[in-house]
Amino acid sequence: MFGLRRTPAPVPAPEDCLPGRADAIPTSDVHFVNGWPIHGPFPANMDTIVFGMGCFWGAERLFWQVPGVLTTAAVYAGGTTPNPTYQETCTSMTGHTEAVLVVFDPDEVDLQALFKVFWENHDPTQYMGQGNDIGSQYRTAIYGTTEAQLEAARKSLVSYQAKLDESGFGEITTEIAPAGEIYHAEEVHQQYLAKIPNGYCNHGFCQVSYD
Repeated sequence: MFGLRRTPAPVPAPEDCLPGRADAIPTSDVHFVNGWPIHGPFPANMDTIVFGMGCFWGAERLFWQVPGVLTTAAVYAGGTTPNPTYQETCTSMTGHTEAVLVVFDPDEVDLQALFKVFWENHDPTQYMGQGNDIGSQYRTAIYGTTEAQLEAARKSLVSYQAKLDESGFGEITTEIAPAGEIYHAEEVHQQYLAKIPNGYCNHGFCQVSYD
């Protein structure tokens, strides 16, 4: 965690992104693990937030296991290209990062518990990548759906940066921004590690505790 790696290109400007398409990429509406819908609208008492922390396969599994999380989905977020494919996103020319849509009951799990999962299970100091996964499509990000979420995310970044500083690690590069338009990834990527339990995952390590 927090090692030195080559520096990839930044997120492309909107005018340089691939054109995409008008129609959504087909995917199931049902979560493979818990049976809840992965497309909205969701129950009125639920909140949603989006986390980017490298490959979305391992990241999604971390969040669907959290008590109080209703459902999750692998999505493309933070970019420009409408309805991108996985192949397009992997070119780093859609502006999107692989991310996880998290739908949760705020009466059962608070944002701090979700931030703990986020900060502790990836390297937020790595620029435009995660581990050996290099490119803007793997960048670290928190996309809030309310201003309160964004403010809480900013405060959590400051708090975790202080802990990293104490341990001699670098500066957090996490993007914090409004969620904007998100696009569900193809069916094969939804709850991937439940379908392929021994599939690729580079998450689940921690050298600095969030709390």
